[in-house]
Amino acid sequence: MATISGLKIAVICSSNMNRSMEAHAFLSKKGFDVHSFGTGEKVKIPGSAIDKPNVYEFGTSYNDIYHDLLEKDKSLYTQNGLLHTLDRNRRIKSHPEKFQETKDKFHILITCEERVYDQVLEYMENKTPSDNSIVHVINIDIQDNLEEATIGAFLISDMCMQIAKTEDLDNDIEEVLHAFEEKCQRPILHSIVFN
Repeated sequence: MATISGLKIAVICSSNMNRSMEAHAFLSKKGFDVHSFGTGEKVKIPGSAIDKPNVYEFGTSYNDIYHDLLEKDKSLYTQNGLLHTLDRNRRIKSHPEKFQETKDKFHILITCEERVYDQVLEYMENKTPSDNSIVHVINIDIQDNLEEATIGAFLISDMCMQIAKTEDLDNDIEEVLHAFEEKCQRPILHSIVFN
């Protein structure tokens, strides 16, 4: 299938589990060339108590995490939506990926919270550029719960559709993001870094 715009997009949250994966699913259905990542040290998802998260290494398959939670407490993880989330995730790709480990290049990096935005900027600014192509880093804050992830995926999808319509991404993006920010009533952060 041909991609919608030739743009290569990455959506990034902390654990590559909920927000980035929901947006990944939406953008993929719209025909975008999209990948998703996390920036955290480990993949952390809710556990049986607030101070007892389930923690996994990046690279652990969604399938393995799904079966681990199934064994731990099927009822709890069905009720809180995690099994459903993991089922969706494993239909999209095999495992959570860490952004700092990818060699892929993107035109646009979309982060789902300011802390992740800062981590992406720090990483991009400290790595040696390979070809000095421009990368747009955009943040839209999305709370890490299932309902907000769905709303966030709609917003990210809408924003990407607007960006895809531009004649000249580098010149037009500020205008597009300003209009989008007014429309969705959420603050948007934008920085330029280099590949």
